[in-house]
Amino acid sequence: MFQQDSTYHVQMAVGGDSAVATHRPLTPAQVLRWLPRDATPAQQDSAIQAHFQPDEIRWSARPDTLHLPGHDKGHNMLDVDIPQYYREGFFSNDTLFHPELKGGRYGVAGDPVPYAVHSDNFMTGLLLVSFLMALVAYASVKDFISRQLKSLFNMPYESGTDVAETATEMRFQGFLMFVTTLLFSLLFYFFTLHHIGDSFILKSQYYLILIYFGIIVVYFLLKVVLYTVVNLVFFDGKRNGHWLRTVLFLMTLEGVLLFPAVMVLAYFDFSIESVEIYFIIVLLSIKLLTFYKCYVIFFRRNVVELQIILYFCALEIVPALLLWGTLYVTASTLKINF
Repeated sequence: MFQQDSTYHVQMAVGGDSAVATHRPLTPAQVLRWLPRDATPAQQDSAIQAHFQPDEIRWSARPDTLHLPGHDKGHNMLDVDIPQYYREGFFSNDTLFHPELKGGRYGVAGDPVPYAVHSDNFMTGLLLVSFLMALVAYASVKDFISRQLKSLFNMPYESGTDVAETATEMRFQGFLMFVTTLLFSLLFYFFTLHHIGDSFILKSQYYLILIYFGIIVVYFLLKVVLYTVVNLVFFDGKRNGHWLRTVLFLMTLEGVLLFPAVMVLAYFDFSIESVEIYFIIVLLSIKLLTFYKCYVIFFRRNVVELQIILYFCALEIVPALLLWGTLYVTASTLKINF
């Protein structure tokens, strides 16, 4: 006889006039052996549930004896008055022991990846938008650009100087001046990375480019102010206006010529030495055109060699050298010296 509602297996053996009862614990393996070999997992689970019922859990009421010798018995960890050695330990603040704590970086940090314009989405987008806007603006002011290019090589400066720029042409020149300033900032930033260093006290490389941008903006503004003040003293207003328009156009032309240099240096891993040579050629060409227009506008009728040399050096060469020195000193000051 097998009792189905008990964890004990009772087997009655009848022999002669005596009966022997044997009690032993019932195991799940014995229950599963009673089933056919092709019993499904659901049938096996039903057989186990039929023979085994969960018992009530009885927690131990014995006192906790796991404490340091000479101290009281263990306390509840939620008790704020527990001794210090219960609250803190070697693994108290370890993130692996406490998943709720914010994890940190283990090991030694590697060298950061150097900043590069070709991997910077913001700078790439800015250069791309500047290029597209320059193309759109060029389509609207082609006549103005053609007129300015022709006036560069006209000996009599009166031809074409009475034509005033429209509002669209002035906005176009202002936009090109912004692009020129940005290109100068990026070129000197590349020069800084190659010749000065790539570690600075600034949090982001944008700050360094922004500082260069601000310095160059101040340079262009001071240059225009110096030209205006000096020319008002020595020359008439008509020639001053012609000179300021010419200088502004030469500055924008310089930015247009430097745009390919920035592109090949940022996105094609071009040699910076070759770009520096190209930059020097562009800079010398613009300075020669500036010197030529200075001669045509101011000194063509009364040629005074010493006067034109002093004028050009004081208002063109010296400010350029001061700009270079200011940018170099700024980069050297912000560099991290190990």
